Amino acid sequence: MQKRYQIVEGRVAESAEDTAPIIVFSCPDTDEKRYMTECLKIDEHTLASALDPDELSRLEFEPEHVAMIVKRPKNYSGAEQFMFRVNSMGIFLFKDRLIVVVADNDPLFEGKPFIALHSLVDVALKLIYRSIFHFLEHLKVINMVTDELEDKINASMENRFLINLFSLEKSLVYYLNAIHTNGVLITKIRANMNKMGIDVQQSEYLDDITVENDQCYKLAEIYSNVLSGLMDARVSIVSNNLNVIMKTLTIITLGIMLPTFVVSSFSMNVPMPLSKESPVTFWLIMGLAFVSGAIALVYWRYKKFW
Repeated sequence: MQKRYQIVEGRVAESAEDTAPIIVFSCPDTDEKRYMTECLKIDEHTLASALDPDELSRLEFEPEHVAMIVKRPKNYSGAEQFMFRVNSMGIFLFKDRLIVVVADNDPLFEGKPFIALHSLVDVALKLIYRSIFHFLEHLKVINMVTDELEDKINASMENRFLINLFSLEKSLVYYLNAIHTNGVLITKIRANMNKMGIDVQQSEYLDDITVENDQCYKLAEIYSNVLSGLMDARVSIVSNNLNVIMKTLTIITLGIMLPTFVVSSFSMNVPMPLSKESPVTFWLIMGLAFVSGAIALVYWRYKKFW
């Protein structure tokens, strides 16, 4: 599916005109791919990279356009089971048009970044910034979800909460890699500003993008380290709680076994030193059982087993 846009009063607005300079291809079909490769002369491999979620960010110069592969977070859905994934986006900058290729139907030109636009280069840079801002939004959500899962684990040591934390930890690894490759792309753009026709004002905005991406990477790295340490701590706590439970059960079992052994000894069908007809025999046996349990308790306290 394709949509056309144009710059109107410094903003990107949808247009029905065939001459609109901005074209967005969402989940392109075979005919649209053929149009881009044959008519627009977009390299087939680069086009496939724009739709490949595992592709790294990069910058390529073709005879008629500049090709940029940018990493962006995929919109989260409940079916993902706390797994935040990454998509790729292709930005193909021509002299008179801008082609954007994405593998989903998410809106691209919404939000505060898309204001004060004057050229197609501005739109391309804003798209890169919007991807960074989108990563920051997802990182905040991941942090909130982590805090919520931590509270649930404190209340209930269920495996599904730990599995959810593992999914978040894996997501942050993907995010770190994506943000890093975006940083490499931005560095290459800075090194080729003259070839891309970037002016002084756009160069200053590119500096801001660099700072934002570095901060985004640092934030993702901090969250990843915190979550990794939290996972290690939670696994240790679960193991320690299991040891405490097993220790308590062992002490209770031994505490029951000693009095049981005393009572069972006097219940055997063999001659015993106490007479069954004596009225104090029962209480004497119960006293011995109680004393044996008390001795075991005192010994465990002395050895600090309990």
